[in-house]
Amino acid sequence: MAMKFGVIIFPGSNCDHDAYWAFKEVFQQPATFLWHDSSDLQGCDAVIVPGGFAYGDYLRTGAIARFSPIMEAVRKFASTGGLVMGICNGFQILCESGLLPGVLMRNKNLKYICKPVHIRVESTDSPFTHSLRRGEVLEVPIGHMEGNYYCDEATLQQLQKQDRILFRYSTPEGTITPEANPNGAIDNIAGICSEGRNVLGMMPHPERASETALGMTDGVRILQALVTSGTLK
Repeated sequence: MAMKFGVIIFPGSNCDHDAYWAFKEVFQQPATFLWHDSSDLQGCDAVIVPGGFAYGDYLRTGAIARFSPIMEAVRKFASTGGLVMGICNGFQILCESGLLPGVLMRNKNLKYICKPVHIRVESTDSPFTHSLRRGEVLEVPIGHMEGNYYCDEATLQQLQKQDRILFRYSTPEGTITPEANPNGAIDNIAGICSEGRNVLGMMPHPERASETALGMTDGVRILQALVTSGTLK
């Protein structure tokens, strides 16, 4: 069953076409762009909030994008169980919009980091990970300055208790270590989901690891899970 994917374009988005290409060309799914100044989700089954520098990251990452008309529509969509995936800057925007808890701060080393990393699958109880194996390790790239996920202790305990941490930075062998953490994120968190499990935010870029020409293909596993999530209903 085909799903229609909507990819938001903000002023400053630069990974929107990458995400569009992955769903439209790699997975042969209907896909469309969604303009930031519109409230029309065009009947999409899933919305992708892509990476980049929405509104130039002024004030702080995602702080202005949260007020765009499209994000109000996304909030309503998510509240009814609609699937939303935020990648990198998209994760930052989802946190600023209140769709996910916590905040993304400056990397611990205060430097922009762009490199492949390894992430361990922590939960398969979501539309984004249902076809993965708990404990398996994927190689995907990151490219961010503010990827240091932080939340207070009560929120962290809630995320852990509710099995909402979907990905953690790890060694290639799957060990969770401080050295495997590229940005200082609390509890090595690379991706989390909402309480309803229909909203995902992750810093690594699966769309940049979706074809052999890109040098890695493990991102296909995550995107494929979302594409086939309709079979769960």
